[in-house]
Amino acid sequence: MGDTTHDVLVRPATEADLPAMGEITSRAFHEVDLQTYQRAWPDPVPRTLAREASWIERTRHALRTDPGGCWVAEVDGEVVGCAVSRVRELMWILSSYAVLPGRQGLGVGTQLLQAAMHHGRGCLRGMLASSADPRAVRRYRRSGFTLHPQMLLRGVVDRAVLPDLDRVREGSPGDRDLMDSVDRQTRGAAHGPDHEPLLSLFRLAVVDHPSGTGYAYVDDSGSPVLLAATSRRTAALLMWEALASTPPGELVQVSHVTAANEWAIDVGLAAGLEVHQSGYLALRGMKPPTPYIHHGSLL
Repeated sequence: MGDTTHDVLVRPATEADLPAMGEITSRAFHEVDLQTYQRAWPDPVPRTLAREASWIERTRHALRTDPGGCWVAEVDGEVVGCAVSRVRELMWILSSYAVLPGRQGLGVGTQLLQAAMHHGRGCLRGMLASSADPRAVRRYRRSGFTLHPQMLLRGVVDRAVLPDLDRVREGSPGDRDLMDSVDRQTRGAAHGPDHEPLLSLFRLAVVDHPSGTGYAYVDDSGSPVLLAATSRRTAALLMWEALASTPPGELVQVSHVTAANEWAIDVGLAAGLEVHQSGYLALRGMKPPTPYIHHGSLL
């Protein structure tokens, strides 16, 4: 499925493309971060080597599970853009989508998105996390997505207000059925094979109680990078569990909070965090998931 319009070739991605794809997304996302956050706090740094390695491993996983959803664009033999998408049950997910700075305006982005969306042609729902880049936002809206502004919470956790968290336990790979069940209730589709990279990268916290069920993947900073629950109270417990693991005195950031998840805003404010705006959750055929905090690329 190649396309050479305007000397752009869009072709299926391979593992040999991973280093170039990682470089493109790192540079493109850093440029957007500079534009978005520079008035809120010191300029963000480019993707660290550890984060770069994690991105490449997640994308290698996508190449194994959804090769038909992974595409790159070449101009004069140079890889200048990429799109990584996956299908989970009846949901299409755009995981990564970027064009090298300086290569916009050649039709690269449009052709990449068309190729990736073709992978989800049989899906009832679609989901992606968008930056605040006006060009990307315009493209997603014109592709039929509803845009839901996102917030992020940032600050130092007030440890004096941490609640009792005795209902939360450590999770394991044996909780995959529980997590997939919660996913279907909150976002309409299970993460399925995507739990594999998540379990390898993050700590898993679980609540399995008659009053509510849920889970959260938590990174080393104490941020819940993915959280889903059957009730707001359970979701709040899981978010508190994540924040409680933040090293004392260090900054933590909770990203991808939509207005449908005000329970997360309330927890963040109670913990002493500040609220900022950051990009959009773009959806097709569905309402914003709740109680839910989506992962930036696995959603």
